[in-house]
Formats: sequence, C-alpha cells, structure tokens
Amino acid sequence: MPFCKYLLLTLCVITMSCSKPSTTYDVVIKGGRVMDPSSSTDKIMNVGILDGQIAALSEEEMSGTTTIDATGLVVAPGFIDLHEHGMTDETYGIMVRDGVTTAFELEVGTDSVAKWYAAREGGRYVNYGVSAGHIRVRMNVLGDQGAFLPSDKAITDKATPEQIAAMQSLLAKGLKEGAVGVGFGMAYTPGATVEEFEAMLTIAKQNKATSFIHARGGLDGIKEAITSATAIGTPLHIVHINSSGGAQTSEALQLIQEARDQGHDITTEAYPYEAGMTRIESALFDGWEQWSDEQIAIHQWPETGEFLNRESFARYRAQGGGIIIHSRTEAMTMTAIASPLSMIASDGFLADGKGHPRTSGTYSKVLGKYVRELKVMTLMEALAKMTLQPAQRLETYAPQMAKKGRLQVGADADITLFNADEVIDQSTYMEPTLAPKGIPYVLVGGKIVIQEGQLNEAVRPGVAIRN
Repeated sequence: MPFCKYLLLTLCVITMSCSKPSTTYDVVIKGGRVMDPSSSTDKIMNVGILDGQIAALSEEEMSGTTTIDATGLVVAPGFIDLHEHGMTDETYGIMVRDGVTTAFELEVGTDSVAKWYAAREGGRYVNYGVSAGHIRVRMNVLGDQGAFLPSDKAITDKATPEQIAAMQSLLAKGLKEGAVGVGFGMAYTPGATVEEFEAMLTIAKQNKATSFIHARGGLDGIKEAITSATAIGTPLHIVHINSSGGAQTSEALQLIQEARDQGHDITTEAYPYEAGMTRIESALFDGWEQWSDEQIAIHQWPETGEFLNRESFARYRAQGGGIIIHSRTEAMTMTAIASPLSMIASDGFLADGKGHPRTSGTYSKVLGKYVRELKVMTLMEALAKMTLQPAQRLETYAPQMAKKGRLQVGADADITLFNADEVIDQSTYMEPTLAPKGIPYVLVGGKIVIQEGQLNEAVRPGVAIRN
C-alpha cells in the first residue's frame, strides 16, 4: 500500500476512535442477575443509567460516576403498587424499603384530583398517582361528614338523579385533572344503587379509563361488578380478591376467568396476609351488635394490640380508626397469590407508625415465602405480577407507565435490587414499620433512594403519574 494511502487510513481510524468516546453513566449496576419479565431476560449483566433512564444493558464493562456492585443480587424493575392508601411521606419512605418505586391510591381515590397532586409537588421518595374516587365524590355530593371513608349519608342515602349527575361531573373533572382511573368502594357505600354504579362506569368508559373496585357482599358483589362493567363495556380491576372473596376466593377467580374468556378486560390483585385492615366506623361493620362473641374477637386494635370484645368494639367504633381483621386462612391467601390472574398489591396503610405490616412487607413476603420457601410460583412469575402486569393495567390510559415495569433500554430507571436467597418481610401487626431483609438498593428515576438498606431522606425523585 502506498504510504499516503496508509497514512490516510490510519488518520481515519484515529478520527473514528476519537469521535466515539466511551460513555460514563450516572450510575452503573455491575454484575447483577438482570431479570425483566417483559423480555424474559434472566442474565448476569451490567446496567448503565443516564438521565434517569436505562441507557445500556451489556456484559461489557461500563464506567459510571457511581457504581453499585450487584454481585449475588437480582436486578429487577421497581415494584408497582396499585393499591396503597397511605400516600404520605411516612408511608412512601416505608414502602420504598420493600422495593416499591411507584404507588397508587386507586380504590378510594379523591374528589379533588388537582389538589391531591398539588399537595405532593416537589418530589417524593416514589412515583405516585390517584383515581377520581366514587366514594369521595359521593361523600362530597351527599354531604357526608366522614374523614376518609363515609360515616353517615354516603352510606345510607339513595342518590337523586341530580346528585348522580353531580357525581358524574366530579368524576369527569377529576379525569380531566389527570386521575389515572376511577375508584369504587361499593362495600362502603351500600346506599349506592346499581343504576348509580353504572352511571359512574359510563364516565370511565367515555374516558377509556379503568375502574378499580372494592366489590360489596362477597361473591354476589363481585358478580355485580363484573356484570355491570361488561354491560357498560369498560375495563375493570377488582381489588384484593383474597379479601373480597374470602372463603370463596377460588369461585371469585373463576368468575374473573370466565369473563376474560368471553373477551372482557377484567383483572385483579391480592396481598399475602390473612388479616385485612379498614376503618372500624365504616359500613362494613354495620349490624355488628348481632355478631357472635367469636366473630368480634377476630378484630384487633393496632394501637394497643388488644383483641376486641363487645365493650371495646363499641368504644373504638364510636372513636373511629383503623382495625385489623383476622378473617382468612393461609389456604385462602395461597389461592389468591398463586393464581396467574392476580397481580400483587399491598392495600397498605400506616399512620404514626401504626397500621398493617403489608405496607412494609408485601413484596418481600411474596418473594421470600411464596417464591423461595413454598415455591408456589417462579421468581419471574412473581416479578411479572409486581412490575409488568400493573404497568400494563395502566399504560393505555396513563402512557408514562409504558416506561415502567420493564428493565430495558429506554425504560425509566426505577429498579429494585434484592437477594433472592435472603429477602423476607420482618414487619408484624405490632411492629408494622420494620424493614424487610434482603433489599439493599432501590432506585427511582435513576436516583438511589435506598442504599445498603437505608433510606436516603434527601433524595426525592418520585414524580406524579397522570393520564
């Protein structure tokens, strides 16, 4: 080769090398077991994060401003909780230790969506979103005096046509303000007729939004919800099928499967605890005076740990507050958690350190007990229930979710790292804020919120999720 051509070729090679310098990522997660349900990826790789997104997945070495050694850890999409009531700094800081990176209040929701989002501006530990809630707008329109759930008129009164129209207007307004769905708690509003329910579902259909419902009356209430949603032609998500189904959880799941087989968009969720929790002053406990002593005795007051009798039940019902209900068996829980129909969602709530352990332990308990110990599902199946499936439930109406629940290039860098051999919940009914074991790192928007198991209180990268 003539010297001039050799020199030109050498200069071109040098120029090309200089024009493509190696990338320095904001964060590199090194040597972890990358598991992505959306692509079925399960491989030891490095993850490069840049500007809040996953920029690279490779076996090749990467350079990062910050490097996390993930040797021996699973690197998974951050967990998405579709059912979380404690949407406060306290509970955000607790749930993120359990691997949750995005949380939603979709059952009760709110009657003032704009105000709800405005109250959380400025960053939170996790991403957050809310529904336009039928419970709350019913309380608003009927003048109910309850704080969180109805306590009087919204429980008992049948709405007039004018009041139903007012509720429809408030739901539509909430969706215009960014709500990611429509919430229902028919068990808490027994005065609401099927006609009223279907009028609200019509608003959801007009906006192509999913409805999230706490069905009333066990299996009959689940049938009611499915029948109305399919008649109107709107997507439906039935919350906590283990709680709503109880001893008939298998039958409830069968109803959902039959509706799906007929082409209807029906989904559900479950949490891995035998006890539930709600407000003692709610309509769920109307008529408690006729209960047996045994039925009363399954109720526990979380602030003291005492199991209730007739005297204490009456006293606390007059006072109001959260109550734990030990009403189900392990077999009922297992049925719901193991079902391929069920996503995982916590139904969590804590206030001033008291509440239900599911806020701080739902996801670690599924991974530790139901995956590792009992082997009722594979690790990839469990991760799909916690990440991809919740994202898919919302993404048609809330497009931000199309970049969540995945561990792929271009996805948001919401990432949970855990030790599959150690992860387990540690919270109890008396100590519900205890952090789980085996979740050393959690990233939200590419920022490290949990580092070596500790909350970095100065890091608040969570953003609002809107439709």
